[in-house]
Amino acid sequence: MNFYSSDYILTMKDIVREGHPILREKTKEVTVPPSQEDKDTLTCMMKYLKNSQDSDLAKKYELRPGVGLSANQVGLDKRMFVAYFTDFDEKLHEYALINPKIVSHSVSMIYLPEGEGCLSVDRAVEGYVPRYEKIKVKAFDINGDKVVLRLKGYASIVAQHEIDHLNGIMFYDRINKTNPFQLPENVDIKSLY
Repeated sequence: MNFYSSDYILTMKDIVREGHPILREKTKEVTVPPSQEDKDTLTCMMKYLKNSQDSDLAKKYELRPGVGLSANQVGLDKRMFVAYFTDFDEKLHEYALINPKIVSHSVSMIYLPEGEGCLSVDRAVEGYVPRYEKIKVKAFDINGDKVVLRLKGYASIVAQHEIDHLNGIMFYDRINKTNPFQLPENVDIKSLY
């Protein structure tokens, strides 16, 4: 399948799991303005995130809750992702980004004290995942308009996790191999909370 219709309901059976080669490939850029197919796919992916965060729908469709989803996680070699979450200051973030690129980042870093998870990974992976505290992302939105996002804190972590996916990088690739709870040295890094 090259796309998902906007009324298709994505479930966990559509999510590609670790070990699948597409998760290790750098995804292909999407033509801008996006085709109707690409728009429908993004709409469908966003609906998964919203459904997965609704306890009734999550139970009905047996969805694991997620805050971000990249196209290669649903088997598509396309450089786009969606994110939907409320961060710690109660701000709602909703993004459908095409060809996202981190153009600058802070020197300071952060990490989630409980580590990160992933819809494509069906096991708990312990360890700290160092991320930049602030990033500036250039991308195109679902209409093909240029967007520039300045993200910090949790939003920055989510965007970096998804952009990593598009580059064939899994979150656990960033965990220290010898000591999962060792943080990088000579870096200004702190727990997100």
